[in-house]
Amino acid sequence: MTTTLPNPTDTLPSRTGERVIQFREALREAMSHEMREDERIFLIGEEVAQYNGAYKISEGMLAEFGEKRIIDSPISENGFAGMAIGAAMYGLRPIVEFMSWSFSLVAADQILNNAPKMLYMSGGQWGCPIVFRGNDGAGGQLGSTHSWCVEALFSNVPGLKMAIPSNPYDAKGLLATAIRDPDPVFFLESERMLGDKAHVPEEQYAIPFGLAHRVREGDACTLISFGRPVHFCMEAAEELAQEGIDVDLLDMRTIRPLDIDSVIESIQKTGRIVIVDQSWPFAGIASEVIAQVCERCFDWLDHPPVRVNTEDVPTPYSKVLEQAYLPNADKIVKAVRAAVGEG
Repeated sequence: MTTTLPNPTDTLPSRTGERVIQFREALREAMSHEMREDERIFLIGEEVAQYNGAYKISEGMLAEFGEKRIIDSPISENGFAGMAIGAAMYGLRPIVEFMSWSFSLVAADQILNNAPKMLYMSGGQWGCPIVFRGNDGAGGQLGSTHSWCVEALFSNVPGLKMAIPSNPYDAKGLLATAIRDPDPVFFLESERMLGDKAHVPEEQYAIPFGLAHRVREGDACTLISFGRPVHFCMEAAEELAQEGIDVDLLDMRTIRPLDIDSVIESIQKTGRIVIVDQSWPFAGIASEVIAQVCERCFDWLDHPPVRVNTEDVPTPYSKVLEQAYLPNADKIVKAVRAAVGEG
């Protein structure tokens, strides 16, 4: 069932008097609060301590928690990821920051072949309560090897959970849940959103996994996404509304678990669905959603499901080409028009 929480994308002009902070500050607040409550939690990664974080997410945390809990690592993802997994197995609760999820590929054996399988392989004797977090997707002219969207590749592995927030409000609430979770959590952020501002309560709160958020209500077409592309969907929804096409926009928030029940509930109202996914199209998240929709509510569909992905090419370095490569608002508008028979 979709959440009834206030729209997390509301910002200062529409919520006058309420506190507004950046995405990076929301992440810092979530980590700091949990670390004050639980001495087993520590943060490790490249430049998280002395440099205050490559993206200033951990700014000030070294001064508060000390060098035993805010730990600068060598440039060796397989090394510090493996060490953190061992620490989690022995009772600590690590938060591992990858400067980019592209670099996590170096630690694939540790984070994919070890952490998610530990509970199963030990016959339930011990698990691996660990959070891997960092920047996912195109960060803005970083080239093909530094712009990986890893959600489709990594979410294929059973035993892990995956959260992809689209705004500061969700970032704080979902990260709190991730840190408390007994299973490995892959927490995917976007460098392009770290400066985004939104209303975020000062007190700590947790958003349950597997609970989509309805960003916009409509009955013409179900439009779903997660992470940064939710903003492209919001832009497209505004344009479509001017044409009399009101979409039911869902922000999925988490990929594992996936709130497919809310998607089906929406399709029963609209009869159409467009999935926006910043992964490549072949074997992506959008493909999985379409498969589950066809398996569970095929008879409710009045039009074949439509997906909007990044183009099926390596990420371009060119700023103009990168924008054209991503699932932008123009592509989404065209997809929805086609689904409702207006294209």
